[in-house]
Amino acid sequence: MSHDAASTSTEPLRHPSAFAPRTLIVTVLLSVLGAFIGLHLVTTLGISANTSVIGALVAMVIGRAGIWGLHRFRDINRQNLAQTAISSATFGAANALLTPIAIGWAFGRPDLIWPLLLGAGAGLAVDSWVLFQTFGSRFLPATAAWPPGIAAAETIKAGDEGGRRAKILVGGGVVGAALSWFGLSGSAAGVALIGNIVALLMFGVGLMVNQYAPIIPGLENISLSDEYIPHGVMIGAGVVALIQAILILTNRQKKKAADAKTDAERHGMARPAAAEVDESIDPAFYHSRTATELGRGLGSGVVLFLLVAVALALLSGIIADLSIPALIGWVVFAAVAAFVHEIIVGLAAMHSGWFPAFAVTLIFLVLGLVLGLPEVPLVVLVGYCAATGPAFADLGYDFKAGWMLRRIHSRHPEYTRYEMSGRKQQYYSAIIGFVVALVMVALLWRSYFEAGSLPPVSVVFADTISAGLTNPQAVQNLVIWAIPGALIQALGGSTRQMGIMLATGLLISSPYACWLVFAALLVRVIIRRTKGRKAEDDLNLFGAGLIAGDALASLGRIIR
Repeated sequence: MSHDAASTSTEPLRHPSAFAPRTLIVTVLLSVLGAFIGLHLVTTLGISANTSVIGALVAMVIGRAGIWGLHRFRDINRQNLAQTAISSATFGAANALLTPIAIGWAFGRPDLIWPLLLGAGAGLAVDSWVLFQTFGSRFLPATAAWPPGIAAAETIKAGDEGGRRAKILVGGGVVGAALSWFGLSGSAAGVALIGNIVALLMFGVGLMVNQYAPIIPGLENISLSDEYIPHGVMIGAGVVALIQAILILTNRQKKKAADAKTDAERHGMARPAAAEVDESIDPAFYHSRTATELGRGLGSGVVLFLLVAVALALLSGIIADLSIPALIGWVVFAAVAAFVHEIIVGLAAMHSGWFPAFAVTLIFLVLGLVLGLPEVPLVVLVGYCAATGPAFADLGYDFKAGWMLRRIHSRHPEYTRYEMSGRKQQYYSAIIGFVVALVMVALLWRSYFEAGSLPPVSVVFADTISAGLTNPQAVQNLVIWAIPGALIQALGGSTRQMGIMLATGLLISSPYACWLVFAALLVRVIIRRTKGRKAEDDLNLFGAGLIAGDALASLGRIIR
């Protein structure tokens, strides 16, 4: 169906159901594959791969089959459900479930594994619920970058449409794969062609400082991470980011305007008064979640994280190790840490396509050491924090992909209902992926751990807890470097997240990625000035190809 025809048609819009028998079978099978990939990669190399593009490609191939009704997978929305399920299973199994429970094993407390698994599963459920309730708001807008989501959507659209778009995407994929082959991050360049320019400039600065600071005369023997400098910057930026989120929720005038736009979109796409709305804005860009819904979603997340923390304290037995005041303090700290962890990781992922979950979890581990938490409660706390964030970020990518695919109908009078219905079906597909991941981790964790196959980050967490904070200079560095992190975050505002992005770059080691980011940003600025903003559509498509090519080549190299 052409874009114009789809946009102007008045035929009823119906989104495919995640629980349709054939769709359910395919998504469950893809989820099993995704969970296996995630478990293998995180235990062998300590990383997990974004399998969204793989799921989309598999769904495309299935759609070419003319038997058993599988031709229905030619529908791009069913392909979107498939890629949502497989990516949710991959990150759910690897990052949100196996990594947290492995901390207990590495620490020498296998009796904590089942409580940690239940806590991680509950944290994963809350994580995805909060994202579902807040995606599309002013704080987590669908119009933000979410780069891997764009890559998945453009892959699906190019496969469906073919022609010029497919050629641009494939060209980007070839370049991304070539860069990956030479050990360079094609994803870094791809993200720079898609995301916020200022945010990604700070990201590139962080990457550059991380790479070149150790070779500056006088700093040869200094490690930024060992001195907790990036962590201090992230703490300061994270605190300000949380304050910015609160300000968004309490700004009544903006809240009223945002709610007016959303209400107008929800009622047959009728618009508010011209004085209230920029008529040049596509109605599909209006926020699908009001400020009230954003507040309700974040508030429910805090409450649910508190309840899970209470249950985790009971299940893990740490209630016997702490006094009543200490237990209350632990519950509150664990809930706040889990909530802030998911917000920081989500914001970084929204702008850059990377989510520094390991680094942010380490921040709360260090804070726990500073506060003097006993070892076992700290193990449970770190495992709980590690479970939140990755699914939040990954589901944001999937929702972005779905939003882009459904936007073709943005002028249809039923568009808003259709968009929210499609997002709900994606959420169901993600839950299917999470359930499959939980079952597989519950069945397989012992075979991995007894063979010595543990995620490396889990060992780092356990060793850090065992060693304690022996460097008194670390606390001072955290406080000192939190100040510039907070100032930069405040300077950039909530839309750019400059402090979060700088800290993200400081925490990532990727050879020469900074120069790829800078080069892509320069090309983007030059093309925008010479050919106008419309040329950015091709840049976005090429950037999506770079990310997809880099992801596929990296996964192929890892498997090989």
